[in-house]
Amino acid sequence: MKTPKQWLLFLLRFVIGWHFLYEGIIKLFSTNWTAKNYLEGSYGFLSGFFHSLAANEFLLNIVDFLNLWGLIIIGSGLILGIFIRFASYAGILLLLMYYLSYPPFGNHLLIGSIEGHFWIINRNFIEAIALGLIAGFPSVEFSIMALFNKKKAGQDLENDNSSNSRRDMLKSLATLPFIGGIVYTAGMKAAEGELDGSTGATMSFKNFNLNELEGTMPKGKIGDLEFSRLIMGCNLISGYAHARDLLYANRLFRHYNTEKKIYETFNIAEQAGINVTNVVLSNMQFFNRYKRISGSKMHTIAQVHMEPDHEDPLWQFKEARDYGVTTMYVQGGNADKLVKNERLDMIEMALEYTRSQGMLAGVGGHTIQVPIACEKAGIRPDYYFKTVHHDNYWSAHPRENRVEFEVDTKKSLNHNEFHDNIFDIFPEKTVDFFQNFDIPLFGFKVLAGGAIKPEDGFKYAFESGADFICVGMFDFQIIEDVNILNRILAGDLDRKRKWYS
Repeated sequence: MKTPKQWLLFLLRFVIGWHFLYEGIIKLFSTNWTAKNYLEGSYGFLSGFFHSLAANEFLLNIVDFLNLWGLIIIGSGLILGIFIRFASYAGILLLLMYYLSYPPFGNHLLIGSIEGHFWIINRNFIEAIALGLIAGFPSVEFSIMALFNKKKAGQDLENDNSSNSRRDMLKSLATLPFIGGIVYTAGMKAAEGELDGSTGATMSFKNFNLNELEGTMPKGKIGDLEFSRLIMGCNLISGYAHARDLLYANRLFRHYNTEKKIYETFNIAEQAGINVTNVVLSNMQFFNRYKRISGSKMHTIAQVHMEPDHEDPLWQFKEARDYGVTTMYVQGGNADKLVKNERLDMIEMALEYTRSQGMLAGVGGHTIQVPIACEKAGIRPDYYFKTVHHDNYWSAHPRENRVEFEVDTKKSLNHNEFHDNIFDIFPEKTVDFFQNFDIPLFGFKVLAGGAIKPEDGFKYAFESGADFICVGMFDFQIIEDVNILNRILAGDLDRKRKWYS
């Protein structure tokens, strides 16, 4: 009769073994898997050591081999009960390497991880403690090694009157189908392109079928930076639908865009040729995590707020700098408010600071009054991030009821008033102002929060003078949107404004 402690230790050994084995098998089936990106993204006091492993091809091959087969052998040993103490100590060593490569302490606490936020204690630490218990009190009762030891001691499995040996054999052999199930599941995921291993050594992303892509993503340059003409928006990823009276949409978006789904969205965007994403500061933790585990080179255009009443109005710009963004601009609603309150000095301060950090400096805006006021004051950003869309759609409230600066103010339940339904209040003013204006223009909200079809919104934005367009996209929309953009730019585009990028 087994004690509760023995059952608990067996269960603990089995589930940790399952985790190790599955992670190893999933990497085995992933032909392009390597720990290189994971090692290159390492931080902390031992980061130099891990970076050196990634930089040396010979050592990297050894690390990949030991990591992959270490997971498989340790997991198999724990499940089957073979050399339990050896498997436990080897597992502790492997987990210790994972722990020290991304330590949950020091100056990197805000970076987070795919599992959440931790301080000192994380999943790797907990599993290592559990393996220590298993090593100290191995539950050999349900193991192939226990049967082997009984044989060696002269016990006869066939004639054991107590029949304990026969029961132990059945219990041991019962673990084999579980191993077969792990291998079969990993194989099925590989066949379907659904590899998702993400343990202590890196994540395997889906390899999307890009056969439907039409042409190559066109790009433009601002200064020394080259950006794709279509850039990723961040509202859908952040869970902001701007869906008028569809109040449930935000929650639906957040349920769909899990952190892993967001990583896959970035990944397919890069495969399709999109090399830049718009971000808010709250995105940067998981975006930097994505870059570390994928080796991504995607640029970031950060929308940042100036806070005149804060003791340091630039604090958000400094935080964005510390996150490593590519370029920064004064967020559209924030710029609207600063212009309305005649605080152009704040916009000028933001531009000066951003340029002092060696970055391109931009200004956003929902209202055309922002670039008009900046130009009048002699403030010249490196680019504008401005709403660009027409108003020929059913949910746009009547023109006679529109008021400048109404975006980001209190919304109305009256369809004839602003209700999160229009973002370029007077579209013709935007077109007229930028027609002969020589600063690059990123057009955003080009689909008016989903009210305009991509074929219509993309074409209107480029014909109205946008040099780039920023579009929020789910993972399943990216290929189609890239194709639409390629067809529009390769077709008969009635664009009167010169390209400024």
